[in-house]
Amino acid sequence: MSIGTPISALWPEPSAGPLDDAAIAARYGRADHPHLRVNFVSSVDGAVAVDGYSAGLSGEPDKRVFGLLRMLCDGLLVAAGTLRHEGYRAVRLDERRRAWRREHGLAEYPTLVVVSGSLDLDPGQKAFADAPVRPIVLTRAGATAPPGLADVADLVPCGDERVDLVAGLTELRRRGLDQLLCEGGPHLFGALTAADLVDEVCLTVAPLLAGPGPGRITAGEASPVRHLPLRHVLAAADGTLMLRYCRA
Repeated sequence: MSIGTPISALWPEPSAGPLDDAAIAARYGRADHPHLRVNFVSSVDGAVAVDGYSAGLSGEPDKRVFGLLRMLCDGLLVAAGTLRHEGYRAVRLDERRRAWRREHGLAEYPTLVVVSGSLDLDPGQKAFADAPVRPIVLTRAGATAPPGLADVADLVPCGDERVDLVAGLTELRRRGLDQLLCEGGPHLFGALTAADLVDEVCLTVAPLLAGPGPGRITAGEASPVRHLPLRHVLAAADGTLMLRYCRA
């Protein structure tokens, strides 16, 4: 069933009318091999936030696709700074999306995976305390956990000086989390790109000009330029574009 602002396909196969959730989900799909998808929203002029928060860019069409991408993944990867700043709550899905996951042989909820080198995390935050599935924290050896964090999450050391993302993703896939969705932030996106771990980028372009100031969707050390072919373009009736870029 289509809800809210209509979303249609523009390219490569234009749709005759608005797409329902099943049709949108099918256009993104699940890979048949281990896969890391990154999802971000930006303004037309490339801003990652408005007034410091990505929520200022995210309208109803973006939130709809955002929820469907969560439905499709095994693990939801997020940096600790983004978890704190954006006030993440427990990763929960409605009954309709949980039913879809059951029908496709998946756990009812994806697993939250937090990347934190310092373990500066609050075990009382809803993302941990109210989680339907025990979260995983990828950290570095020697990091000191605050009291209570190990009670609400699995702490997985990966690397010494910094979190080794290659080792971390290998461990997640050993645990059966093959389809990963990263929601940021920019430094985690940059680190994943530098390690050549990004298979797909889903970018929502909000029809807004944010002006100078906000950063880009990626940050950190420079890395080689990589070709990432465009796979589809969806458009909402309010002018929002949803772009999907993916490796062959």
